[in-house]
Amino acid sequence: MGEVVFFSVVIPTYNRKPILEKCLKALEMQKLSASTAVEDYEVVVVDDGSTDGTLQWLEECKNKFPHVQVFEQNHQGPSAARNLGVVQAKGDTIIFIDSDLVVTEVFLQSHADALVDGKNKLGSDKFFTYGAVINTANFENPTSEPYKITDFSRAFFATGNVAIAKHWLVEAGLFDTEFQLYGWEDLELGVRLKNLGLVLIKCPQAVGYHWHPAFSIDEIPSLIDKEIQRGKMGVLFYQKHPTWEVRLMIQMTLLHKILWGTLTLNGFLNERTMLPILKWLISIGQSQLALELARIFLNWYNVKGVYQAYAEMQG
Repeated sequence: MGEVVFFSVVIPTYNRKPILEKCLKALEMQKLSASTAVEDYEVVVVDDGSTDGTLQWLEECKNKFPHVQVFEQNHQGPSAARNLGVVQAKGDTIIFIDSDLVVTEVFLQSHADALVDGKNKLGSDKFFTYGAVINTANFENPTSEPYKITDFSRAFFATGNVAIAKHWLVEAGLFDTEFQLYGWEDLELGVRLKNLGLVLIKCPQAVGYHWHPAFSIDEIPSLIDKEIQRGKMGVLFYQKHPTWEVRLMIQMTLLHKILWGTLTLNGFLNERTMLPILKWLISIGQSQLALELARIFLNWYNVKGVYQAYAEMQG
């Protein structure tokens, strides 16, 4: 059969109990082929200081989830939680997913097949496999959502659905816990992995359905705050890797300033002026379209946040 792998699926979680239950149930229902390279697997859940009873529920339900190992920390953010998960993992191969991801029955087998194929083609393990992530607002049946053009990702390394040999994560230095606010900690690690010579192998058969509630008007202030945070963390990313590639990723270019400035009519199209059309779209069941429209002004907040943070850094 050749080489075998032991998977450690590392999942940071913070106040996500309802969807975490679906996430863990799906991981217990994995179907492995008769000739699988998977020796065994564990699910490493790191609770990042949840206040919704997650730890108590995991203890009460531990017989339902025989593959789950639980670790806990005070609330320090996903970077620290993933680092703890990697350190505690028994497996030689780490799979990162988020606690609001529900995977298909062939998820682990698909990553295993892609890892075996990649090793045969490249002659080494200098790569990672990147599965597909489909966004859905369907809580009852998340895996029924079809793939949409908005689900396409150009990210090199993102923790929504990725499998990688543990030793490369250790050699790269794990996640940088300086990224305390929202965004960029996984892509920054991706730059370090790329510098080590690792390549991406796409694995579209390993599908995860990323659940989040349907977009609502009440969500707009927190989404704006996330974009401003992402701008600040983007500048931290650029400080660590001052390249043109990173400038493009964090939208810190004149092109982005002109693009989003033009699309928002220099800020005229914002959360106040667009409120009526967003409300109307949501009322006719088009919350996803409303969110895509809202991204026009959300991106403008992100670009302004980047330049403001950059000015503060230089000051």
